[in-house]
Amino acid sequence: MTGRIIARLAQGLIVLWAIYTVTFVLVMIMPGNPFAQEGRQMSPVLEQALRQRYGMEDNWSFYWRYLGRMSRLDFGESLNYRDWTCNQIIAHSLPVSVSLGLWALSLALVFGVLFGVAGAVYRYGWMDYATMLIAIVGISVPSFVVAAGLLIVFGVMLSWAPVGGWGTLGQIALPGVALSLPYMAYITRLTRLGMLDILGSDYIRTAQAKGCSPPTVIWKHALKNAFLPVLSFLGPAAAWIMTGSFVVEKVFNIPGMGTHFVQSVLNKDQMLVMGVVMVFSGLIVFFNLLVDIAYGWFDPRIGVEST
Repeated sequence: MTGRIIARLAQGLIVLWAIYTVTFVLVMIMPGNPFAQEGRQMSPVLEQALRQRYGMEDNWSFYWRYLGRMSRLDFGESLNYRDWTCNQIIAHSLPVSVSLGLWALSLALVFGVLFGVAGAVYRYGWMDYATMLIAIVGISVPSFVVAAGLLIVFGVMLSWAPVGGWGTLGQIALPGVALSLPYMAYITRLTRLGMLDILGSDYIRTAQAKGCSPPTVIWKHALKNAFLPVLSFLGPAAAWIMTGSFVVEKVFNIPGMGTHFVQSVLNKDQMLVMGVVMVFSGLIVFFNLLVDIAYGWFDPRIGVEST
């Protein structure tokens, strides 16, 4: 198992290097001058001096220099926020996105599993149709539409929650729901399909014949195996949702990584763009590794070696 984990870590490093290379190329060809002030023309001498200060006078040298800095978890200086380093910006915004993501992931996982189990147990009943309607709405309606709708209804019309900001439970409730809805929909569908397949298995009928109560059969015997597709989905979903949604953070004016990423692209802040992308990518690799390890716990027949 240890050898397999080491191999997965090596694969993750290769993936991160490939993402870094692609991101670097896209950032370098991004139109606009990251050093130019809005509405002002910069002299070539001043621009050259700034490029030398940040080590960006030659793209090839900057590629290797910045790769070496990132290997030490140093993402450089922000080109737009002159008094802030990229590490400081990420350190301030990442906990915000992680808090929002944890809240949204908890909602998606708890209600997605409950709705999926209910839909499978009461198949073709009103509860099944209701949960499937929720899943279809969650998958079909974009997050920015859900976020705007929640903001208008509960924030403006009913005044049940603040319309923006960060720091209180009320300010995290609406964006958490908006962010969790599409993931809740996928978890509902995956859980329902998995439960329908497992409930017809021989070992479930054996457990029922031995006198196991329906809750024991459903929650102890059936759900553990039906949860494996959900577990596969949780790897990348956890990374995406933990880092927050760009759109949801912008709609609710949340100072998370998504907001800073959008602003860094608009400002052509090349180092901050690459820093945020690499943090996102590292989280995806990390959570996928956790899913590989967790597979062995949920089903010992699979184990890490066969994932």
